[in-house]
Amino acid sequence: MSVRKREWVTPKGEAKTAWVCDYIDTKGVRRLKTFKLKKEAEAFAKTTAVEVRDGVHVADSETVTVEAASKLWIASTNAAGLERSSIADYERTLRLHIFPFIGALRLNMLNTARLRAYEDELRASGRSASMTKRVMTSLGTMLSDAQERGLVVRNAAREMQARRGKSASRQEKRHKGRLKIGTDIPTREEVKALITVAEGRWRAFILVAAFCGLRASELRGLRWQDVDIDKREIRVHQRADRFNDIGQPKSISGERTVPAPPIVINSLREWKLACPKRDTGKQDFAGKSILAHELVFPNGAGRVENLNNILKRGILPLWVKAGVVIDTGKIDDEGNPIPDSKYGGLHCLRHWFASWCINRREDGGLGLPPKIVQERMGHSTIALTMDTYSHLFPRDDDGSELAIATNFVLG
Repeated sequence: MSVRKREWVTPKGEAKTAWVCDYIDTKGVRRLKTFKLKKEAEAFAKTTAVEVRDGVHVADSETVTVEAASKLWIASTNAAGLERSSIADYERTLRLHIFPFIGALRLNMLNTARLRAYEDELRASGRSASMTKRVMTSLGTMLSDAQERGLVVRNAAREMQARRGKSASRQEKRHKGRLKIGTDIPTREEVKALITVAEGRWRAFILVAAFCGLRASELRGLRWQDVDIDKREIRVHQRADRFNDIGQPKSISGERTVPAPPIVINSLREWKLACPKRDTGKQDFAGKSILAHELVFPNGAGRVENLNNILKRGILPLWVKAGVVIDTGKIDDEGNPIPDSKYGGLHCLRHWFASWCINRREDGGLGLPPKIVQERMGHSTIALTMDTYSHLFPRDDDGSELAIATNFVLG
């Protein structure tokens, strides 16, 4: 490997000079890279010598653009059988947040300084802090795939994440704050009002969500064969994604058995009498289609119900009917205010289930220890449970106990 000065004359008679780094790469191919300054060529030569020695060097002509590498990554996720919804999220992130900014750059141009500037560009264009973090995580995963293909040496995105460490995570949690009763988690009175106004299908749906803690995808994929009326248990073995495709639970811990209170079982028993059945594709001796119960909360044809329909046709109107609303500042044609539901989705009921499991029995809860709460929530780790709900667990260090302990120490 050598660095030498190159001199030449242009067709117009103008003298030019440059510095060239001449080396042999890991494949035995001679490479030349030109620089304007000698110190740039020498710095490249030092770095490249180490990369060639370690067998990880990738020449500029051998690498590809961010967009081309991303397409290879998406193809590998499809081949690996990743969930359709996850692949759609990756594709949307690439299309909206990565390609417009750095899609034309070559992978070896993505150093720490360039990605730091890219983060600033994302924020300046209106991306939130959580979206920026998600984009950088997806970019790091793509670069890992490119590293395995030999298209790039460094994964600058992962290096940035490792350098920042836990401080970035602590800062993000500080901005988000803790879950609050009445803001993120419905109060006991609000849940009671919601259940009171619900009837039929929606009553059963809300009771399962509030007293069994199933995710929205798990509720949509719940089967009657997984509801044990006699044992008063609900088994979670599958879920429905945003495309209404049935798949495995979110994690291994997501596959679980949750006890159901009598009010939930009675409501499900009543709902089953009116629950739509699905066409099995078979016919009886009279030539009529054979229908059978499959999903617990299906659409009219017995198939997976769309989440948007569940929210707009069922849950959100019921919140409004129950009086759990916020003022939107809008009025109708008659001058009456138009309220909106205080809670926008289904996850608030899952938060309420967690708080119900945690609260002391004398306060109307179950008083369960953290490990049992984790199992019933279907969290992958107890750290996730404690990070989310640790502030809800009762404290035993009240004033009277502190006074007793202090007096004992002081005699």
